Amino acid sequence: MLAASTTAIGWVIFSITVVGWIVYYLANRRSAQPELGSEIELAPNRKPYYDDETLEGPRLERVQLFGVLLLALIVIALPLYWVFEPQRQAEATSGKEGRFVTWGGRLYATTAEGGFNCAGCHGANGGGGSAPYSIADPNTGEVKAVNWLAPAVNTIFYKYSESEVEFILVYGRPFSPMSPWGLAGGGPLNDQQIDTLIAKLWSLQIPREGCPADDPNCDIGTLPQEEKDRIDEAATTAAQRLVDQGKYATVDEAMGEALFNLDLAAGAYSCARCHTQGWSWGDPGVAGQGAFGWNLTGGATVRHFPDQADMEAFISAGSEYGKRYGVQGQGSGRMPGYGRMLTEEQIESVVEYVRSL
Repeated sequence: MLAASTTAIGWVIFSITVVGWIVYYLANRRSAQPELGSEIELAPNRKPYYDDETLEGPRLERVQLFGVLLLALIVIALPLYWVFEPQRQAEATSGKEGRFVTWGGRLYATTAEGGFNCAGCHGANGGGGSAPYSIADPNTGEVKAVNWLAPAVNTIFYKYSESEVEFILVYGRPFSPMSPWGLAGGGPLNDQQIDTLIAKLWSLQIPREGCPADDPNCDIGTLPQEEKDRIDEAATTAAQRLVDQGKYATVDEAMGEALFNLDLAAGAYSCARCHTQGWSWGDPGVAGQGAFGWNLTGGATVRHFPDQADMEAFISAGSEYGKRYGVQGQGSGRMPGYGRMLTEEQIESVVEYVRSL
């Protein structure tokens, strides 16, 4: 607000200065073109000037008063500028962020609204949705249309770093409706447009608990209790369904499989989205046998993570690009981290289920 006011004041001063020069020019235009032969009488150095009494009296006092006023202006204005400068810069930064969110919102909007249809797949508020897609049967070559569950993006920064989200936006997700959007990946958006789209995604995030009031989407903090309760309620209901089917004796025993396949907010928390072929379009194959993520069955996870605690830490933090994990494993940045979304007990349940596949 102050930055905008300062700009407005600057334009007013500039306008007054320009108008003043124009008025001065018009008022003196005739005297600047005198009759020929009058140079001697009209030459400035030939005109009589103030006498000593006037120069050292009222005129001198006026000049001194003007100097004092200018000095007072400088003495007051410089400290005021120093006091308000941090706020001006902060508001300039927040103004830039606001503009980026607005520009990113135009890109995020549906095709009908002139955007690139992010909202059409992931929901206007980032809560998830669906996208039409065609898949081909690898054995028969038969092509069929499916309705692909698009994940929620209002929790994406709980699971991925900003650089990882940028990579997904630029290069897309192979073998899914998520196409590359950045120029480097063959898409239509330049780097600044990708930045504005990321700003829009930040604005959609569910505010975190444990963050400062002026930064509800800081890198620390976890899901609000209301969202945790929603996950727990949905997982308990799914676990009870497995118990009713006779697969488990208790809800606690069924909790790992329930969380692994949990379809909450269009798969915002589902492991099966990446690790079970066909889950994303409602035709799941063998649980954990691999899709976008690698095959978890046949004891693969136990061989890769002999220590269960290491696997729990990996699922909690996610895969960091280039970082070593497990037995001779190197992070690709594709595996999201669930430590800010699920409790330690829930992650432990998922790990026990996966290690049993």
